Amino acid sequence: MHSKSFSTLACSLLAPALLSFATTQSNKGTAVSATAKGTFDTKVTPQPAAEGDDHAFSRFTVAKQFHGDIEGTSKVQMLAAGTAVKDSGGYVALEKVTATVAGRKGTFILQHMGTMKGGAFNLNIAVVPDSGTDQLTGISGKFAIEIKDGKHFYAFDYTLPSTD
Repeated sequence: MHSKSFSTLACSLLAPALLSFATTQSNKGTAVSATAKGTFDTKVTPQPAAEGDDHAFSRFTVAKQFHGDIEGTSKVQMLAAGTAVKDSGGYVALEKVTATVAGRKGTFILQHMGTMKGGAFNLNIAVVPDSGTDQLTGISGKFAIEIKDGKHFYAFDYTLPSTD
């Protein structure tokens, strides 16, 4: 069977099941959307390069403590690269957050992709789909960071499924 035919067959067979699941999920109440704001503290720890690593890359772990609408901690694994131009570079990271959001406890993963050009940051931080656990199962959203006078601020635009 050709892969196109197989894909068509698979979609035909799965579509009713997926539609039924989506309909069931949508009838469980209205999702909660909000913006959580606050501050966080960080402890950055440089990590040694692994054997064979390119020295243009730097590895870090970061421990965070959240305050405000999110209360909890996180652990970050980061890979960064600088350039020959001062205050320019990029990083990628994964962050496991263990916290209470809107009175609901659990964990979720944030995926970071950031660049800096001339000291100006461009960050894209989002919840990894289906990474929420416990009372944060189903969480989605975008996370923003602002640094003012050395202090870290966050704004987390998120959606949580209804508890109905």
